[in-house]
Amino acid sequence: MTALPTPAPARARAARRRSRRATLVAWGFAAPFVVLFLVFMAGPIVASLGMSFTDLTTRDLQTPFNVNLVGLDNYLRLFEDPRFVRSLLNTGIFVLVGVPVTMALALAVALALNTGIAKFRTVFRVGYYAPVVTSIVAIAIVWRFILQPDGLLNAFLGWFGIEGPNWLQSTSWALPSLIMMAVWRNIGTLMVIFLAGLQGVPKEHHEAAMVDGANAWQRFGSITLPALRPTLLFAAVITGIGFLQFFEEPFVMTRGGPLDSTLSTAMYTYQQFGFGNYSYASAASYVLFLAIVALSLIQFRFLGRKD
Repeated sequence: MTALPTPAPARARAARRRSRRATLVAWGFAAPFVVLFLVFMAGPIVASLGMSFTDLTTRDLQTPFNVNLVGLDNYLRLFEDPRFVRSLLNTGIFVLVGVPVTMALALAVALALNTGIAKFRTVFRVGYYAPVVTSIVAIAIVWRFILQPDGLLNAFLGWFGIEGPNWLQSTSWALPSLIMMAVWRNIGTLMVIFLAGLQGVPKEHHEAAMVDGANAWQRFGSITLPALRPTLLFAAVITGIGFLQFFEEPFVMTRGGPLDSTLSTAMYTYQQFGFGNYSYASAASYVLFLAIVALSLIQFRFLGRKD
């Protein structure tokens, strides 16, 4: 006695049931993350956007019905506030100087490690990456010691007859000091990214170029850099976003001083939340968000295009 074949519609219904069960199981595993994301990420983001168009402050928390819509007033007030404008200027300098310097130094280190110029490559990799995994507080203690008037940096300059400034108390040198610290701290991350990109460049291309008589600079410009374009774009975007949000360096080292010379936009926003100006701080955070979006689009425009 032979079994009758299952009709096609029955097989299709069984397949749909299995697919629905698999989908439900998948959503069951994803549900905790989705709920947490909506409650602790998406919800506050949307609430903050709405809050930026109100006059909510600390005194309104117990009487929320007294909160009024003020339209774009908070955003207009921001650009009339000299401290906010100064924070934007400081952040812009931090990004325009810090990002290219960090990327250039990280790429140079990655090239040295990848080509075998640097001996003991494993030791160097660990050494350059160590600041990334080190606590910012520990780093700040070390850099405060280095940048003190009688610290290591001024002692080093003194060997050459140069009198070093009071780095963290000078309005001219405080921001460059934080940029120097941030560059040193972030080189390790980009070095690892660039190393991964360099190891994906086919060696055959370099060997063929060497046969044609190309020197190291020519090979770097015509082979390595074009092959690293996606890596450079990724590194530029994440570094730009990180530097635009720089907060830990001024918060730990200078508290935004002296005379707001190291006040960043992120730190200004933090201070306004601390003062209870919730709607005003929300507006500042969205100005920073728009700056991040604009910088990312510019980087995609210039680094993401294909020749």
